[in-house]
Amino acid sequence: QVQLVESGGGLVQPGGSLRLSCAASGGIFSTYGMAWYRQVPGKQRDLVAAISSGGLTNHVASVRGRFTISRDNGKNTVYLQMNSLKPEDTALYYCKATTPTRNYWGQGTQVTVSS
Repeated sequence: QVQLVESGGGLVQPGGSLRLSCAASGGIFSTYGMAWYRQVPGKQRDLVAAISSGGLTNHVASVRGRFTISRDNGKNTVYLQMNSLKPEDTALYYCKATTPTRNYWGQGTQVTVSS
């Protein structure tokens, strides 16, 4: 079993920054693909960024150049650095771990971008 706990969300003004963290426990973190998703009420959960076990990253077009995903295998943690935040970035952000047998999700952390 893998447990994921997100943190770092909050209320920020447009143009501001936040860093989300997702701490993993159980299993072998360094072998997992990790990703951040976000969801607004009434809509599907969408991929934001992903990082492979080898450190290769992918960011969706809407956040490219503003958000950066990274991982620290020594701390079993994946991060999402979010800069130049926009109101449309407001969502519940989830962390996902992809293992050989199944995917695991955290409980989410709310990000609200508003003046």
